[in-house]
Amino acid sequence: MKFTKDMLIGDIIRKDPRTIEVLMYHGMGCVGCPASQMESLEEAAMVHGISLEGLMDALNELED
Repeated sequence: MKFTKDMLIGDIIRKDPRTIEVLMYHGMGCVGCPASQMESLEEAAMVHGISLEGLMDALNELED
């Protein structure tokens, strides 16, 4: 499955719980906060000052 910048953080985590470790490694420590249910990957990366491209690459490297 490919993760896209438009996907909500909460949806990403529900689809593959392994993404929590990737998100936290990249500096997104609030994966369980209420905002994660309404915030896209792109928005969260911007808020946290994280490289969207690098984060998406890391998420999409997870094996099925």
